[in-house]
Amino acid sequence: MDLRKAQELWDAEPGWLNTASYGLPPRPAWEALLRAQSQWRHGSTDWAPWDESTGRSRAAFARLTGAAPGDVAVASTTSYFMGLVAASLPPGARVVAPEVEFTSNLFPWMASAEVSCVPLDRLADSVDARTSLVAFSLVQSATGEIAPVEDILAAARAHGALVAVDATQAVGWLPLDATRFDVVACSAYKWLMAPRGAAFAAFSPRARELVRPLAANWYAGGGAYYGPPLRLNGDASAFDLSPAWFSFVGAAPAMELLLEIGVERIRDHNVALANRFLAGLGLPPGGSAIVSVDVPGAADRLRAAGVRAAVRAGRVRASFHVYSTEADVDLALAALTGPA
Repeated sequence: MDLRKAQELWDAEPGWLNTASYGLPPRPAWEALLRAQSQWRHGSTDWAPWDESTGRSRAAFARLTGAAPGDVAVASTTSYFMGLVAASLPPGARVVAPEVEFTSNLFPWMASAEVSCVPLDRLADSVDARTSLVAFSLVQSATGEIAPVEDILAAARAHGALVAVDATQAVGWLPLDATRFDVVACSAYKWLMAPRGAAFAAFSPRARELVRPLAANWYAGGGAYYGPPLRLNGDASAFDLSPAWFSFVGAAPAMELLLEIGVERIRDHNVALANRFLAGLGLPPGGSAIVSVDVPGAADRLRAAGVRAAVRAGRVRASFHVYSTEADVDLALAALTGPA
């Protein structure tokens, strides 16, 4: 699908530069959600049609990340997946993580293991024979920095360490191959533009052997409603949580639209807008859809101009997605470079 034609499927108000906080639904996703909520209101259907969206979403996430659908589990949050892996690590496990890391991929490890926090650019060098697992965000939430994946993977392989990646700020705009990692977890309400309450994780065979199904439930057991024995699905869906149906009803059409447009095309569009923004501030280009800038009074100036961005770590964070336009960028630049 042509990207400019696809942009007609969104109803974004000018100045939305905050997808790193939450993404905006395309019209097919919004309308599907409204239909499901109307059905709920009137009791006009069983829940099974809503749950079909969970399977569609699982398949879409697999295609977006290069995983097999059977390697993908569904839940509601990234921290659930990371906590599941963390609680399955052996006693005395050592985890290495960036010192500036989103807490959903930090606190679960701290609750269950010894964690060493180091600068992101020293992460690979800090992996040694005592390291059980390396945890990091593929794209950093605060800055948009893309992790040095090749170096980290090489160090982890050399020492036999597992690799758990939070891809929440990546999937949907940055192409990736989930099969290169042991765990790739993602909350879908940002770049996948789903309602909050849908999350996915792809597990490697090694990770599936390690992880215990500590939240085993009817959904992970193939719909086993009552009584023993314990019976769980034979693939990664053994780690599923019972889905928040409406979140997946909105997720499926949004993710399928991303696939139809093409992630590489979206990446090029997003990064071009980010670089237009940086150039307008006299800054060098980057390779991320998220940028962090230090401009005096920026938050107030953007707010006054009707531009919605975020402040993280004391800096203004702007993020650009498929529905973002050059006009959005120029509106922000006029606010930041014009008279105070």
